Amino acid sequence: MVSTIILLVIAFALVFEFINGFHDTANAIATAVYTKALAPRRAIMLAAAMNLLGALASEKVAATISKGLIDIQIEQYVILAALIGAILWNLFTWWLSIPSSSSHALIGSLVGAVIIYTMSIEHIVWSGVFMKVIVPLFTSPLLGLLIGFLCMKFLYKIFEKWSLHRVNRLFLKLQVVSSAFVAFSHGNNDAQKTMGIITLALVTGGLVSKDDGVPLWVKLACAVVMAAGTSVGGWKVMKTMGSGVTKISPASGFAAQTSSALVIEAMTFLGAPVSTTQVITTSIMGTGTARRATAVKWGMAGNIFTAWVVTLPAAMVLGGAATYVLGLL
Repeated sequence: MVSTIILLVIAFALVFEFINGFHDTANAIATAVYTKALAPRRAIMLAAAMNLLGALASEKVAATISKGLIDIQIEQYVILAALIGAILWNLFTWWLSIPSSSSHALIGSLVGAVIIYTMSIEHIVWSGVFMKVIVPLFTSPLLGLLIGFLCMKFLYKIFEKWSLHRVNRLFLKLQVVSSAFVAFSHGNNDAQKTMGIITLALVTGGLVSKDDGVPLWVKLACAVVMAAGTSVGGWKVMKTMGSGVTKISPASGFAAQTSSALVIEAMTFLGAPVSTTQVITTSIMGTGTARRATAVKWGMAGNIFTAWVVTLPAAMVLGGAATYVLGLL
């Protein structure tokens, strides 16, 4: 029989997934909306549909979350506390219009929750945290910046003899494709984190085996809820992503989206839970730098980078505090 606490964990996990959907909608569609390649409502529906498909594509990232970060059987309330900490951080950064990382909020909160629960750091698989979280935290944005820069330089070279009107007309169409690609990769990576948390709860509750993988109903639930969250839209964050970093043209929007999707898909293949927000933001910076370094608003970029650095420790504190409070209750 399923206990009340497991039901609460599943419910909060799906709330986190819903918030992740509207918090990260901007990742896939901000540039397409900003350049008017897609109307906002159509862009959101496209992102929701592709998020749904992406969430069903694989489960390597889910395995990292459920089996690769901690080596101890924890109680259900600890998982619930980790979700509460991540949700609080996501809502806080959304309210401030900061495109922070839902991925690192969840992972940081889980690590903080386990540390407070065990009153030790010995049960964190630090090798897994380092290789699957810390290293991708730095390498994936750098890859986004580099590939975005190279992709934009390549497009400048190929289309240098075209008129601006002709280039814009072509890339307004191609941006629809690149938006779909980013949304698919976002679902493929981000939705799996919640799948991993729910699977961890089911394993600790003795409802599934650790080697069974992610149950199909968990995949479907996370995919549908993320798509529903995406359909609500993240307008506050979208404004920052769409115009707050650098001026975006249809060609640079296409380059940024394509570059970021390639990086995210590569990291998903490796089982690394990366931040879609980080990758696409640095890809946008890369395309702006390809035009000229001063085209990027480095002050805004600095604020975003600060949020990235702060997210892991801040979420650890929130997850730990939530664990302490729930432990008392």
